[in-house]
Amino acid sequence: MTTLLQGRHSANVGADGKVLFLIGMRFNQLWKPWKWFPVFVAMPRMLIELQKNRELGLVGKPRTYLSGRTVLVWQYWESFEKLAAYSRSHESAHLPAWRRFNAKVRNNGSVGIFHETILLSDATVETVYGNMPLFGLAAVTGAVPAIQRGQSAKSRLGENDTQPPAVEPY
Repeated sequence: MTTLLQGRHSANVGADGKVLFLIGMRFNQLWKPWKWFPVFVAMPRMLIELQKNRELGLVGKPRTYLSGRTVLVWQYWESFEKLAAYSRSHESAHLPAWRRFNAKVRNNGSVGIFHETILLSDATVETVYGNMPLFGLAAVTGAVPAIQRGQSAKSRLGENDTQPPAVEPY
């Protein structure tokens, strides 16, 4: 059973240098599974490799979401340098999968791929979780009661907030 943190919490930031990496694929032509299936099965192999070898830079547990034709994997990394090194390593599962994709399906439209890399900084990260298990950045850095970082988004970003909280703190 998942343990819920009762009340309002915030990530214990420590975000400087960490990376939020969103990667995924879109099934553009569902009727061509022979084109998109190899892309679909490549990601689980990479995630297993990354979870078994934490020195590669993955932090915490990746989360996978499916929305319509799109699959999204949400990951946190120790640093951009480790993410970039993994993506180009000849010893990892990623580079061969990337090269196979480019050789077979990159320009036929049957499947799309994407990634977004977001560099995190304590000065630009604001989080709040109400009655949630450890989730997102808090699953990587730990959680603290929200009051430690502030009762409003503005105050959690280190800014002076003279407005009363919009909702009664809990």
